[in-house]
Amino acid sequence: MSRKLEKFVVLFDNTNLLYFPGQFLSGRVLVELKDDTQALGLHFHVIGEGVVRLKSKRRERIYDKENYIDFRMRLLGEPGQPPVMLSPGIHSFPFKLGLPPGLPSTFLGKSGWVQYYCKAALREPNSLTHKNQQVFIVMNPIDLNMEPSILSEPFRCDIDHKLSKAMCLGSGLVECQVCLDKGAYVPGETIEITATVTNNSKVTIKSTRATLTETIQYFAKSKIIQSETRELASLKRDKIRPNEMDQWHNEQLYVPPLPPTNLRGCHLINIQYDIYFIISPNNMEKDVKLQLPIMMGTYPFRTEDGSFDGKLGTHYPSTLPILRPWLEEKTFK
Repeated sequence: MSRKLEKFVVLFDNTNLLYFPGQFLSGRVLVELKDDTQALGLHFHVIGEGVVRLKSKRRERIYDKENYIDFRMRLLGEPGQPPVMLSPGIHSFPFKLGLPPGLPSTFLGKSGWVQYYCKAALREPNSLTHKNQQVFIVMNPIDLNMEPSILSEPFRCDIDHKLSKAMCLGSGLVECQVCLDKGAYVPGETIEITATVTNNSKVTIKSTRATLTETIQYFAKSKIIQSETRELASLKRDKIRPNEMDQWHNEQLYVPPLPPTNLRGCHLINIQYDIYFIISPNNMEKDVKLQLPIMMGTYPFRTEDGSFDGKLGTHYPSTLPILRPWLEEKTFK
């Protein structure tokens, strides 16, 4: 590294680094020099890419990639021309470009990611090249008001399940009705759950539970190579004895900061959210699970006067979670 170079950084005009597809990405590359310095060129490269990378059980490397942005420009110098002499001090080289529409949102997972960043390279005649890069965040918002109107209505699921106390010695039905206040949410909202569980069997139900889960699917060569489901939030109720009933009255499940449902524009990673209502019998039978798929958006539903129908603490669309601690937690089963 040349001692002449005091500082070499990429700065964005938008200091929170959050951009939407179709917006302009603008800023400058700052070069601070201690002495006169010759430069062959200052190269600037904007990259947006989706990557899936995984090692199989046979230790085979599975890899796939797709590009969303690959834009190059010269901020200083021309090909085949002599070097430019830069004087001591601070030099600012501005850049501006429009981001393409339809870009998928930034996402980081264990086996894949969608990333956006800028790379700058300052080349000297002595073959020395100084490099720096800066990541920026893209959020492709989902406005729930542009989705099918049925998502704003209550979402219900019913099931009748037979529980056996022992092989052929007795059985009975467990009746369960679960209702969500709607079918789509944004981070910061609460999911209101109403449920009725009637235990007409001879088996005690040791617990009932409602969970919010995130399922991530990774694709390579158009095939699913990895799928993982994690529990993000949950509510639990105690046992229900035979011939008893338990009711949930608008129990609230908080929605943490989450990426939107799916990664629209990305063909390598798929995200899905569900509410599972789980009945756990007090015997050897498997849990009974009711699955209610929900959509996770960016802008909440509007009221009749056009205002957002968001609740206190709703996050839209000022942030996008990049580091999610639950990625390292055990998977949902």
